Amino acid sequence: MEQVIFQDLNLIGYREAWSYQEACLKALVDAKLQNRLHRQAGQPALPQQHYLLFCEHTPVYTLGKSGSMDHLLLSEAELRTQGFEFFKINRGGDITYHGPGQIVGYPIFDLECFFTDVHRYVRYIEEAVIRTLAAYNIEADREPGYTGVWLAPTAQHPRRKICAIGVHLSRWVTMHGFAFNINTNLEHFQHIVPCGIQDADKGVTSLAQELGHSVSMDAVKAELRGHFADLFGFDYVQNADYQLTSEP
Repeated sequence: MEQVIFQDLNLIGYREAWSYQEACLKALVDAKLQNRLHRQAGQPALPQQHYLLFCEHTPVYTLGKSGSMDHLLLSEAELRTQGFEFFKINRGGDITYHGPGQIVGYPIFDLECFFTDVHRYVRYIEEAVIRTLAAYNIEADREPGYTGVWLAPTAQHPRRKICAIGVHLSRWVTMHGFAFNINTNLEHFQHIVPCGIQDADKGVTSLAQELGHSVSMDAVKAELRGHFADLFGFDYVQNADYQLTSEP
């Protein structure tokens, strides 16, 4: 069974978290290449060191490689004035918002140790969130033609997205991941076209909005961690505190 290091980076700037992700990915890719040499020499392979990182970001908008700048509705001056950062990044998908009260998850897995199927990988992320929401008696599902996790329309609310997903792979090693709205300030989504979806019958929501009260982030994280381990079939080997100078 594969082993995964879990780290909660807590509240962290986007650039710092991105750099740490890249360091973790590089370490995992380097280990893969080293193991290839070991196998060629008839030596036993070394265990791969996978990561699951959770965090909350300071307010930021990120634009995926397939996204459109037209979906950012603020100017550079307005971004600065209102305290938002903005980054163009190498994940799939369009534009989204990250901020306090949102669980952002970055699985850094070597999929060759699990399965080499990107579609299945995204479905497992969605399923972990769907099962987490079920623990709060919220029924969630998928929307045909889109990634992420959605809630069914009601008389008061349209079809609405509660978790966005955008991933990147290098040599079957994953990075980036998902953004799960828990106690998120949903007003910040009004400055973008979320995920590039302009349909009037599709909105954005959070767990707090659906329940009518704020939710313990730690409790949601614990539930979510368990479903990731069950779905992917791994064990957690440690719960390491992240520090500014941490190296993977």
